[in-house]
Amino acid sequence: MTNVFIFHGTGGYPEENWFPWLKKELEKIDCKVIVPQFPTPQNQSIENWLRVLKNYKKFYNKNTILIGHSLGGSFLLRALEWYKIKIKAAFIVAAPIGLLPIKNYENDKLFLGDFAFNWQKIKSHCGKFFIYHSDNDPYVSLVNGKELAKNLDTELIFVPNAGHFNKLAGYARFDMLLERIKKELP
Repeated sequence: MTNVFIFHGTGGYPEENWFPWLKKELEKIDCKVIVPQFPTPQNQSIENWLRVLKNYKKFYNKNTILIGHSLGGSFLLRALEWYKIKIKAAFIVAAPIGLLPIKNYENDKLFLGDFAFNWQKIKSHCGKFFIYHSDNDPYVSLVNGKELAKNLDTELIFVPNAGHFNKLAGYARFDMLLERIKKELP
């Protein structure tokens, strides 16, 4: 069984956007899907989010797939730095890595600006990376996606006019993401 984590972003929650739909679809094909609720925006910090993730540590293993949306993608990178387990794959959607403009930078900077990402460690703890970004994201500029793909030695999956890949941009489903995840399953 593949364990899949979906991480929401700033001000987010497990039942928003395409998360419930993706969870349901992946459970149909025998995945264990965990969508933790992180403290946000109050008490939003790497330490507090890692504290929440520790509750699910037994599901974090070599067959794990991580999916992060927005700041959840940034946190995904921090989780890869933190845990010494090499996971199967990571899917990062519209994530900020500190390159302005970022609409929620004041709330997100504890994840982005206090210390640099350790790209070598991150890459050593994950088999494959998939980076999704759009050209009209009102929250996170495209330069973040481009730089993230470059630092992770992978291609940017560019989706024109997808906004922030949230419900407001028409993403109550994310079929392209589901189909790519399926290719990583046994």
